[in-house]
Amino acid sequence: MTDSYSLGGLGPRLRLTAESVEHLMTRLEVDPRWTVSALVDMLVATMEQTVVTELLGVLLDRFPERPTDLAAVRTFLTPLIGAPRRRAFEDPDEPIMRFELPQLRDYSDVARWLNLTVGELEWFADRGHWLRTKDGPLQHYRYWQVPKRDGVRMIEAPKPHLREIQRRLLSTIVDHIPPHRAAQGFVPGTSTSSFAWPHTDRPVVVRIDLRDCFSSIGIARVRAIFAAVGYQRTARVLAELCTTTTPITHLRDVHHRQAALLRQRHLPQGAPTSPALANLVMRAMDRRIWGYARRNSLHYSRYGDDLGISGDNMNPEAVLWVVQRIIADEGFTVHPDKTKIMRAHQRQQLAGLVVNDQPSIARRDYDNLRALLHNAIRTGAQAQNRSAHPNFRAHVRGKIAWIGATSTQRRNILLALAEQVDWDR
Repeated sequence: MTDSYSLGGLGPRLRLTAESVEHLMTRLEVDPRWTVSALVDMLVATMEQTVVTELLGVLLDRFPERPTDLAAVRTFLTPLIGAPRRRAFEDPDEPIMRFELPQLRDYSDVARWLNLTVGELEWFADRGHWLRTKDGPLQHYRYWQVPKRDGVRMIEAPKPHLREIQRRLLSTIVDHIPPHRAAQGFVPGTSTSSFAWPHTDRPVVVRIDLRDCFSSIGIARVRAIFAAVGYQRTARVLAELCTTTTPITHLRDVHHRQAALLRQRHLPQGAPTSPALANLVMRAMDRRIWGYARRNSLHYSRYGDDLGISGDNMNPEAVLWVVQRIIADEGFTVHPDKTKIMRAHQRQQLAGLVVNDQPSIARRDYDNLRALLHNAIRTGAQAQNRSAHPNFRAHVRGKIAWIGATSTQRRNILLALAEQVDWDR
């Protein structure tokens, strides 16, 4: 059974012709490859362009790996053969909206919807790439670096006007497009706890971390999301409003690998739209890993760039080999230093939660945050802001929410301490 929201295509009305299916089967018989790039080449050569991205998602969801018997592919595609259905009231020249989304037929519609002139829309979208070399007041983002064990994390926070534009895009468009069920972060009703629960009390847990996740998602992939839900004519400007190019002046201390990604238009870490868009871009990867996991009686979930896979009877090395190749095929990079195979006699930890018994925060993390709040009560908040977070109060509140996701008692203790802090001093 196909999903009404197929990755990339997102369309509920996929219909194929018998001739195109026969042409595809002929190519599959002579080409042994089963990768995204190879399948795209075969589909483009045999199918109408309008069904390629949707059919690709459907095929990879049903067959994460090349089936040994290609007759299974023919059997799977046969029910999709037929003339496309079009409702009588549909205008063939109008975009087909996949969800209950605002109609934005052209740039003028987008500008009016955002209460902007067309010139202002082009400025915020950086249509002319003016901001690559501009700095200071002319920039739409504020930049700062957060030290990491293996480098720095570049935070790119939109300034107020662009942030409000992105929030409107998030609340009225992006949040209405469902991610894959494996995504347990930045989705209402999910948390680190819901991410970790499927992996509790398992003999083996595999943790995989994606390197430079946001910056590796370029504008083409964001544009494809908007186009797939019906914004074919305005997808480019909507994607431009949600992506940015980091000015070269902010890349001096950044590793050349990361800097190369940041110099291209990418999802900025710090924009309200980025986490949800990243979930949608990673839906193809989620579907493939989810399908592989289900066929092998495994459990898979993802929280942002953290992936968790577990099972009662699994060969972790073999699983890791397959999943890493799916990740690479989907255009992402695994962080080798953060990939771990954790067995029952070890501490099994996902997104900071220990999952050997049930999801819980390590005692030292709770103690460290409680000590920070005690010190902040005594000295004021700014003296404890050693990493120079621009909004230290929000940062601490986020850590309290993280700890509180698994313990109401700890959350209440930390919130009571936070109420006593002078955050302006």
